[in-house]
This record gives sequence, structure tokens and C-alpha cells, in this order.
Amino acid sequence: MLMKCLVVGIGGFIGANARYLVGMWVQNKWGASFPYGTFVINITGSFILGLFAALTLKYAWNDHWRLLIAVGFVGAYTTFSTFEYESLMLVSEGAWGRALVNILGSVVLGFAAAFLGVVAARFIGASHA
Repeated sequence: MLMKCLVVGIGGFIGANARYLVGMWVQNKWGASFPYGTFVINITGSFILGLFAALTLKYAWNDHWRLLIAVGFVGAYTTFSTFEYESLMLVSEGAWGRALVNILGSVVLGFAAAFLGVVAARFIGASHA
């Protein structure tokens, strides 16, 4: 049990730092008028989780990899609560259009990214058959 917690913690440490660095990079590149950082992080996190989950199933990787990547890294990298708060702030500022783009875009593109992650994993699996 201690080893599993350690593996999740390592993944979480890496994911939290990746989230911070990616978020800052995106904000510096595109500004803060829209929550671009959280948007990009949640979409890329959806892709990573879809890719990883499909590869894990295909190759029956050790459960420590699931704990490291899916639970630790992606769990710390993505953030539903920040997405919700930033959407609420857009609404409270009267920016209903941007809030709607953020909410619908995050859900639709997040779903598409997870789907593309699974497709990419299948492609990787097919090329190594």
C-alpha cells in the first residue's frame, strides 16, 4: 500500500508541476482574457488519459503505471474545479459567450481528445503487431 501511495505521489508531483508550467506558458502566449491554460491542460490531459488507458488495456501494463500516469499525473495535471471556477468568473463578469465557449468547448474537445488518444493507442498497437 505504501508503494502504491508513493507511485501516485510521484505522478501527482510531476503532473502538478506540468500543470503549473503549461498553464503559465499558455497564459504568457495567449493572455488571460480567457482561461486558455486550463482549457489546454484539460484537453491535453483528456488525450493523455485516453491514450494511456487504451495502451494499458492492450499491453496489460503493471498496475503501478496506471497509478503513476492515470491517477497521479493526469489527476494532478487536469482540473475540473478550476474549469468550473473560471467559467463562473466569466459568467459573473457578464462574459456569457466566453463562458459558453469554455464550457462547451472543454466538454466537446475533451471528449474528442480522449477519443483521439484511444485511436492513437490503437494505431501504436497496430504498428507494433
